[in-house]
Amino acid sequence: MKLERNPQMTIMNYDLDKIVKDSHPLKRIEKTVSLRKISLGFKELKKNTGRNGYGVEVGIKCLFLQFYYDLSDRELEDRLRYDLAFRWFCGFVVDDETPDHTYFCRIRKVLGTARIGKIFRKINSKAQDKGIMRNVFTFVDSSAVKTKETTWSQRDKAIKAGEEALNNKNVSKYSADKDARFGCKGKSKFWYGYKRHTSVDMCSGLIKKTAMTPANVSDQNGLEHICPTEGMVFADKGYCLKEAQKILRKNGCHSGAIKKRNMNGKNKDKDRWISSLRSPYERVFSKQLKRARYRGLAKVQMQAFLEAIVFNVKRLIRLDAPPLCLGA
Repeated sequence: MKLERNPQMTIMNYDLDKIVKDSHPLKRIEKTVSLRKISLGFKELKKNTGRNGYGVEVGIKCLFLQFYYDLSDRELEDRLRYDLAFRWFCGFVVDDETPDHTYFCRIRKVLGTARIGKIFRKINSKAQDKGIMRNVFTFVDSSAVKTKETTWSQRDKAIKAGEEALNNKNVSKYSADKDARFGCKGKSKFWYGYKRHTSVDMCSGLIKKTAMTPANVSDQNGLEHICPTEGMVFADKGYCLKEAQKILRKNGCHSGAIKKRNMNGKNKDKDRWISSLRSPYERVFSKQLKRARYRGLAKVQMQAFLEAIVFNVKRLIRLDAPPLCLGA
């Protein structure tokens, strides 16, 4: 028996809004933080971004998905092609042609670090308006971000060129990443790359500010990029020094930094209390990438913003936050 195909049954009849369940994480995300509404704030950009006319909204959502699921450009291309939830989230129907991996590189260049940072700050601003994020208690810390696991080839080039050693004074001459530097945390942790400085709201657990610097920038010098403008700031011993305390006073903040053993006013009971308050928020750093996806300070700062956006959105979902009403 020969079966005849019904010409009226086409894949265009599939409604992805019904296929993707309401319990899917991406539906909860779109309900709480509408990236479509955020994209309306970038009217200065060309609407036809990409060779097939994909808009800025698609680009913002693609970058969000990439960092939400930790995907490479090629992995994201495949997921967009075959994952119905990805298609729904980005506004594609079942038979739409989706972007290839080269589009994601172009959209990152079009948006740039400044606009991604604007999205991050807009989400935080609305969270403050809703009373979710507050400027009462803030936790600050830094973490290593590696750009390379080893630098043997760079060292060999330096020695061949007549250098005695490879160090922060000459590494930019021999490295493909001109902004990366050697960093040290404690007495035994060394790495080559960058340092991520982060401040966390201790009321909500949301990331308030994030900044990337070369790895050789100290914690206290990095504080100026992430310091709040009020409240009490909790931190480890790296922030009890003179420069950090000066930055805190300048911003109208009270210091909750643990003091070093040889400092006047050292109180072990107070330090244990501070440590107990800080410990729940140190998990923020365990969720962030320890490697740099890109080269150059501007691009790794974009990475920091995108990671912070994803972290905060996940946190807002867990807090069962109301819709943030992110208009243009």
